[in-house]
Amino acid sequence: MILFPAIDLKEGLAVRLEQGDMARATVFNKDPAAQALVFEQQGFRYLHMVDLDGAFAGKPMNAAAVDRILETIAIPVQLGGGIRDMATIEGWLEKGVTRVIIGTAAVRDPALVKDAAKRFPGRVAVGLDARDGKVAVQGWAESSELSVLDIAQRFEDAGVAAIIYTDIARDGLLKGLNLDATIALAEAISIPVIASGGLASIEDVRAMLEPRAAKLEGAIAGRALYDGRLDPTEALGMIRAARA
Repeated sequence: MILFPAIDLKEGLAVRLEQGDMARATVFNKDPAAQALVFEQQGFRYLHMVDLDGAFAGKPMNAAAVDRILETIAIPVQLGGGIRDMATIEGWLEKGVTRVIIGTAAVRDPALVKDAAKRFPGRVAVGLDARDGKVAVQGWAESSELSVLDIAQRFEDAGVAAIIYTDIARDGLLKGLNLDATIALAEAISIPVIASGGLASIEDVRAMLEPRAAKLEGAIAGRALYDGRLDPTEALGMIRAARA
């Protein structure tokens, strides 16, 4: 199980949103690269990043901040937000992003995901962000009529590295992961699934290590790390002990 610390970028700053609402942003660090280095020094093995402005604009908007992070840390990075064409995918992978996350384009242009996954094996993930079971797009500003499972099944056998499933209703609110829905998705498809949205405490990490969650690749932690509700040493120690 991988615990991914999250850095969400808005106007060059590391922030957290509540339920994906750009008007409800809390700035946690004015220097995202310094924050990334803290996460690396704490022992995290993989960083999760989202270009929030890019998700709304449909193109990268925080490239300078991402570049600084890539220059600062050695651990792998997965990045989403505004990745809607092959040129952007290639650009980020060439810069050193380990895995790109495609969200809106996975709904509107599934062929792009399939082509990219074929060209870059293991380096393309799909981000599915759901509100009441329906996938939201365009930085969560618009809802589609498609369910998470509808879209996830499109990419079976396409070579997609992971599905990142976010419950928007819980995101940034510290209500706990929606493990029931996430595990149900993981059991319905063969693609690895990462849980996102609401991770609140060490109890969520403990729940991720239970046998029923064995199919999940990991979980993303955001606000709980920033405000001290989740102790990185305790969480990573628990994961290491479970691996051993």
